[in-house]
Amino acid sequence: MKCPQCGCNQDRVIDSRSAKDGAAIRRRRECLGCAHRYTTYEEILKDDLRVLKQDGRYEELDRRKLMAGMLRACEKRPVSLGQIERLADQIIAQLEQSFEREVPSTQIGNMVMEHLRALDPVAYVRFASVYRQFKDVGEFLREVEDLAAREGRKSEPPEPDDPAEEPQLRRGTNV
Repeated sequence: MKCPQCGCNQDRVIDSRSAKDGAAIRRRRECLGCAHRYTTYEEILKDDLRVLKQDGRYEELDRRKLMAGMLRACEKRPVSLGQIERLADQIIAQLEQSFEREVPSTQIGNMVMEHLRALDPVAYVRFASVYRQFKDVGEFLREVEDLAAREGRKSEPPEPDDPAEEPQLRRGTNV
């Protein structure tokens, strides 16, 4: 391994441990030339999956693109970046187990929706509205009602608040 500090090819391994749920090995190394310490990861190289798009084109499976879609759906939601990264890793691992070389884009979208539904229902509806290209508010409402039914809750509108409890705004004041 070449030292990133001085370029020396001689090093020693200080520590090795499992990483990425056993899919990789993390090694701490020390350069014998300059004593700089650095980390390397060793993992099995797999053939890259290709995504079959709905229009017939192929693209390489791009983790960043997968993450970007989930990040947009989870924006301003109580979902951490770590949770989204773990979801992306789980989805990619499932795809690699289920498909040899090509995966339909619809399969990826459905997996993302399934995982987001379990993580955050609002993020799920956001993702579904873009992925399924809802044409009108009715489609959006049906999806929300289906989600509420799956969760065992009624999808009834909230009761209107008592107008007597609302603070009254006075003319000429900014509250």
